[in-house]
Amino acid sequence: MPAKLEVVHRFLTFFLLLPWAGAALAQPVAHAALTPTQAQALVGRALATEMRTAQDANHPMRYRLRKSSPRLTSTKEIIETRDGDVARLVRLNDQPLSQADEQQEEARLDALLSDPSRQRHRKQSEEADAGIVFKLLRMLPQAFLYEYAGSGQGPSGTVEKFHFRPNLAFSPPDLEMQALTAMTGELWIDAAQERVARLEGHLQQDTDYGWGILGKLDKGGWVVIEQADVGGRQWRIARFQMKMNLRILFKTKSFDTTEEMSQYAPVPARLDYRQAIQMLRSAPGSAAPGGR
Repeated sequence: MPAKLEVVHRFLTFFLLLPWAGAALAQPVAHAALTPTQAQALVGRALATEMRTAQDANHPMRYRLRKSSPRLTSTKEIIETRDGDVARLVRLNDQPLSQADEQQEEARLDALLSDPSRQRHRKQSEEADAGIVFKLLRMLPQAFLYEYAGSGQGPSGTVEKFHFRPNLAFSPPDLEMQALTAMTGELWIDAAQERVARLEGHLQQDTDYGWGILGKLDKGGWVVIEQADVGGRQWRIARFQMKMNLRILFKTKSFDTTEEMSQYAPVPARLDYRQAIQMLRSAPGSAAPGGR
């Protein structure tokens, strides 16, 4: 993916992973489930938990990622390590790899083992993504207004729902914040564990990305993210869907993807990337044991 488009993809992904952070509550609608004060307190507690866990590197996981688009479906086994994530491709279009694809994947892992700079580059990229997350966390207190919308049932139990909309008083300080001014949607908070369980966001108008320098995001784009307890009160992304159009000059780049993360299982906290490769090779294509 071209670098500029990758920046857009990362921004949209990470903005929607943590959009609830620090958001101010609008004047809430009256509901029996929570008073306005209780609703505001719940958002605050969920915020504190999400901020804390976003910086928690002590609970790495192994999991399966299935990513589908109109052109291709791929499935990877991924292990989080102190050196960054390590992935192994195990299926294409829901079929086992061909012998040629398997050989290519083995060669890629060999190259990763023989050249540690490749893994260092990946870790640096992950750290850059994390930097975007924390930057957005610092800015979001001014970016959104939330309105309490009552209780409902989510996959793991009772959730409290909130509608969110841009705060018209918020002025984006740089190009990475532009889409915040046009996104509205709904946020669900798990009432028992005080964690964000679901977010659905929609672009309500065409939005310049980078003041039109990088392009324009088309009205009607949307994102859905679902988060769940995968065991031991550890919450992870379970499903991510995004459909967005980015126009650059006379070209349109479409983001139409669904990512499903499953079969989470804990791995040792001090695992390094070489050990992770050995684990991935020991049972290629197998599911991670346990977990959701």
